[in-house]
Amino acid sequence: MGATLSKLWGAVRTALTGGTNSSSSTSNDNTGNQPKDVENGLSTTDTPAKPPTPLPNMSGIKKYEITEPWIRDNCALGEGPFWEEKTNSLRFLDIEKCELHTVDLSTGPSSHKTIKMDISMGSTADVEGNDHEFIFGGKYGYGIANRDTGAYRWIKQVWTDEEVAAGKPDRMRGNDGAVDSQGRFWVGFMNDPMVPGFSDFQPEGALFRLDPDGTLHRALDKIKIPNGTTWNKTDNTMYWADSPFRTIYQFDYDPATASITNKRPFFTMPDDKRYGEDAVPDGHCLDEEGYMWTALHGGSRVLRISPEGEVVAEIKVPTLQPTCPCFCGDDLIITSAGGTSGEGGKGVDEFAGSVFKINVGVRGLKKFRFKGGVAVEGGKVDGKIVGE
Repeated sequence: MGATLSKLWGAVRTALTGGTNSSSSTSNDNTGNQPKDVENGLSTTDTPAKPPTPLPNMSGIKKYEITEPWIRDNCALGEGPFWEEKTNSLRFLDIEKCELHTVDLSTGPSSHKTIKMDISMGSTADVEGNDHEFIFGGKYGYGIANRDTGAYRWIKQVWTDEEVAAGKPDRMRGNDGAVDSQGRFWVGFMNDPMVPGFSDFQPEGALFRLDPDGTLHRALDKIKIPNGTTWNKTDNTMYWADSPFRTIYQFDYDPATASITNKRPFFTMPDDKRYGEDAVPDGHCLDEEGYMWTALHGGSRVLRISPEGEVVAEIKVPTLQPTCPCFCGDDLIITSAGGTSGEGGKGVDEFAGSVFKINVGVRGLKKFRFKGGVAVEGGKVDGKIVGE
């Protein structure tokens, strides 16, 4: 989700910003204080202790608080956290700074590395049969990148010839996305606020689906900021958000055909604005119990929402703009934005752009791999996609 809201709220307050490349590497070891379960008074660790009897909570909502970053960074738009389960590593993105970040989870924050790219990436996924590369939704469309070096090639542009002639690829970019149970990669595209002359988000984005055979489909159109594409455990419902509308939607979903129908609200931000004047749903993920965890950009929280759309828990994070949660086992990793997008290029708060971690005692739903395989071809010439 993740999504770029920092510049939208700059106009409305502080805007919603959720070949071979040269690389640079940085290390961080800022584990800080352990996050706390406010309700039970517990530290959250990799192996959580058995909790005592919970204290009474009149609201019925379980509350946690994280007080320090797991990785202290200043991502302008930290997004797209993804657990590489096979290697037990995390990758995440800084969309605005065009960076790919990796962390060896067995080692921890000291293994944090940054690879500088020459394009923005919005979301990534693993590829079936290919452990050396990943697929991404980026500036111009879909591409394949090397896990270790960031070297990439384009495989599919998303805009029509008419849209290309009108300059649409230059003013758009990829944002949030995910792979479904049949190995199809869904990615949302939106206005790129880093383009000179940008003033506001327009409803000219779209949600695309790349099938394993390389065919491209435009599933949704007239979108502003697409975020958080996921599917429930029974694989008959798809969830997706258009953040400025303050709503996470659900669709009836047919995994055999990828058909999505019967769009309706799943969760809408409360009218009383209890989470903040500018809080909107950004990226989200689902756990094995069927509950959704969604970041509130502008709301300093991650909410746990029941299958019926009711808030049952909230995690308070020490930054205004959390962007996207991701499960790594039963730890929840949370990226954030605003590291350099405040007034004068300063962060919106002390921990803006950092990464946070908390153990929530439940695992996430299985992540699927794109089934295009190792034979996916492509390339680039002068930044334009070739070899489709």
